[in-house]
Amino acid sequence: MTAITTPIEESAAADSRLVLRFVQPALLGLMDGSVSTLAPLFATANLTGSSRAAFFVGLAAAVGAGISMGFAEALSDDGKVSLRGEPWMRGAITGIGTALGGMFHTFPFLIGDLRTAMATAYVVVILELLAIAYIRYRYMRSALWRTVVQVIVGGAIVFFIGLWLGRYAAGT
Repeated sequence: MTAITTPIEESAAADSRLVLRFVQPALLGLMDGSVSTLAPLFATANLTGSSRAAFFVGLAAAVGAGISMGFAEALSDDGKVSLRGEPWMRGAITGIGTALGGMFHTFPFLIGDLRTAMATAYVVVILELLAIAYIRYRYMRSALWRTVVQVIVGGAIVFFIGLWLGRYAAGT
C-alpha cells in the first residue's frame, strides 16, 4: 500500500530536505566562523596594534576553522539515520560557510589604519550576526526577537573576551 501525498505535503518535505541538507550546515558554518574567529582576531589587533597581523591571524583562524568544521560535519553523521543528506556535501557546505563567516570581519583588517579597520570590522560583525539571526528566523522558524538576542549575546561575549584578552596581554 502506497501513501498518497498532497502537493502541500510534498512541498513541506522538500522544504525540510532543503533545510536539513543545505541551510542548516551553511548556518552552522556561518555561526561558527563568525563567532569563533572573533576572539583571536580582536585579541591580535589589540595586542599587536597591527592590522596586518590581525588580518593574517583572522585568515588563519577562518581557514583552519573551515577545514575543521567541514571534516567534523562530514564525519559526524552518514545521513542515513538523520536523513540529512550526503556527509561530504554537508561537510563542504559547513566548511565553506565557516571560512566565509570568519573572513567577512577579517577583510577590514586589509585597511592599514588599525582604528579604521576595527571600526569597519565592528560594523561587519553586527551585520553578520543580524544576517545569522534572520536566517535562523527565516529557515529554522525561530522567533525573531529570541534569535536576535541569542546570536547577539553569544557573539558579544566572544567579541568582548577577545578585546579584553588583547588589551590585558598588551598591558593596557
